[in-house]
Amino acid sequence: MEVTTVGEDLAVAHDGLQVLRAEHLQPATTYQLFGTEVRTLARPGGEMLCRVATVNDVHFGEVECGRIDDHPDGPIQRSQPGEPPYPETMNRAAADEIAAAAPDAVVVKGDLSADGQPEEWAAFDACYRIAFGERLHVVRGNHDAYHGQAQYAGDQLIVLPGVAVALLDTVIPWETTGTLRPEQLEWLDTVAAEADRPVLVMGHHQQWLGAPDAHRGDDYFGLHPDASDALADVFTRRPALLAYTAGHTHRHRRRFMPCGAPSIEIGCVKDFPGTWAEYRVYEGGITQVVHRISAPAALAWSERCRHLYSDFGVDYETYALGTLEDRCCTIPLR
Repeated sequence: MEVTTVGEDLAVAHDGLQVLRAEHLQPATTYQLFGTEVRTLARPGGEMLCRVATVNDVHFGEVECGRIDDHPDGPIQRSQPGEPPYPETMNRAAADEIAAAAPDAVVVKGDLSADGQPEEWAAFDACYRIAFGERLHVVRGNHDAYHGQAQYAGDQLIVLPGVAVALLDTVIPWETTGTLRPEQLEWLDTVAAEADRPVLVMGHHQQWLGAPDAHRGDDYFGLHPDASDALADVFTRRPALLAYTAGHTHRHRRRFMPCGAPSIEIGCVKDFPGTWAEYRVYEGGITQVVHRISAPAALAWSERCRHLYSDFGVDYETYALGTLEDRCCTIPLR
């Protein structure tokens, strides 16, 4: 039994393919639920102004889950004969859940595809763009630019009631690693200086923040350490910036910049635990509520992916799931 989600008013647990929900709860209250103690999130003050949903690492076109390069080790999971491709199973279910939540915007933080092929982007559009239309905002990830492609490139400012989302293109074409160019940082600095509302910053690559990612080098798997430091400097100067939230690592994790702003990673849609994130924007702050995709076929697939990479000595389920506090938390105004 895992408590996978808490919000201000709900809690959700999963036991294999069984989903247990408790709704209409009171904020900041401790309950005995699902055989354990659960405390709901505090509700930031004021009116709820909007909701923003995000997904990342959706990987349309992928056919092998858990493969590392050409290694035969795994376990490597594949859709079985007669099953839909697993990116379709997971993303269709995610899109249905997000649509039911009726967000004001849906932000996709990169890795739309396995290899940036036209048929993969077409599958992405058929799932998300048809469902959300003008509410959909997309930036590329490293998988979308391994051959130098420029689709979904460029920074964007998404202005919503009570919040703005600064969506950064962190991709280096042809490379796995990411960066932010000086002109992007200048743009973000200007956005924050002129903002009349709080700003959430989103991008594909996670930020380098030192230990436990102590290795500092050009080959750091996420956002280059120099760019990461420069991003943290902008946050220090501009308190309108509330948090940086990324994907790329296929894990849930929350760390903090020197100024105290959170730097967050959201797990992937395509395998375990199979999640999407919701940002509930209030006048007095924002709550992050991560939801595990719970359609039966999606749960069945994500359960098969709990032990990816175990042949390499990786405890993937602990790595990917993170802690409840990593997934569900309050982002205060600064």
